[in-house]
Amino acid sequence: MKKGIIGKKLGMTQIFDEKGNVIPVTLIEAGPCAVAQKKTVENDGYEAVQLAFEDVSKKNVTKARLGHFEKAGITPKRHLKEFRLDDCSALNVGSVVTVDTFAQGDKVDITGITKGRGYSGCVKRWGHKILRMTHGTGPVHRQCGSMGPISDPSRVYKNKKMAGQYGNEQVTILNLVAVKIDAEKNLIAVKGAVPGAKGGIVFIRDSVKA
Repeated sequence: MKKGIIGKKLGMTQIFDEKGNVIPVTLIEAGPCAVAQKKTVENDGYEAVQLAFEDVSKKNVTKARLGHFEKAGITPKRHLKEFRLDDCSALNVGSVVTVDTFAQGDKVDITGITKGRGYSGCVKRWGHKILRMTHGTGPVHRQCGSMGPISDPSRVYKNKKMAGQYGNEQVTILNLVAVKIDAEKNLIAVKGAVPGAKGGIVFIRDSVKA
């Protein structure tokens, strides 16, 4: 990983390229992020920088975290995230990382928490087919079907798709293209969809499989 930043998903819109083609994009408010801590091989066994994002009032921060920010010489922030960069020498505690570290056309990986949909049935969760809504089908229109053979192995197979918790999990989308960068407004427009709801926190890094 060469660069990374914390951002907030603002929503989706569309822009047009030079040829007039419509490009669906997700707008993300990325940074500015202050470096709150720097991990070194000597002290921690690995190299990384801890970025802090989004100002918050002192009364909404624990004393331990408040002391952490005061030691770094930065104002209290709401979100913290470590990035294991290949070269951390360019960043020091108190430095500011802005969205212009990325350039138009860069491929990025974006990590976020998907929308939580609670306890859902197998039709909504896995897209199972619904039986015919007619007489004789019985009260099993939206059930998940057979659990498995009764004779052998006489148990339910692992990874059987059933009802359960749906959403509210960490997902990373790979190889998204940064279509536009607005350094003045701290905005990055990424082609396609990004996990999470509006206002959700996302982590942006340069693509590892570009």
